[in-house]
Amino acid sequence: MAEYWRGEISLRKLRVLVEGLPPNGALARAATGHHWQHLEYMAADLVDLMARLRVDFANANRAEKAPMQPYPEAVWRPGTPSPKKKAKKARKEAVQARAGYMRIVSLVTPEYAEKG
Repeated sequence: MAEYWRGEISLRKLRVLVEGLPPNGALARAATGHHWQHLEYMAADLVDLMARLRVDFANANRAEKAPMQPYPEAVWRPGTPSPKKKAKKARKEAVQARAGYMRIVSLVTPEYAEKG
């Protein structure tokens, strides 16, 4: 970058250098926000598939009166919120919904505004 600003290389040369950076380098990780590569996604898909196949096999060979097993949760992937973050978001949305409801109640029926 400094070479470009000093005038030692052209903008085209800088673009070629940036485009030639490795897909698992620091710039790619910063752009995607995580370090997962294609192989990690494929491995996670395989784990999910094997878990579903195991459940399908168990359900196909279960006793007649035995309950069916549910499918397991998918393996976490980057970009998917963790269960802790999902719960926190749900609590925040519930608080906002309650506040909106209380606002409507206070506008429509002022005598019940404080009782909630």
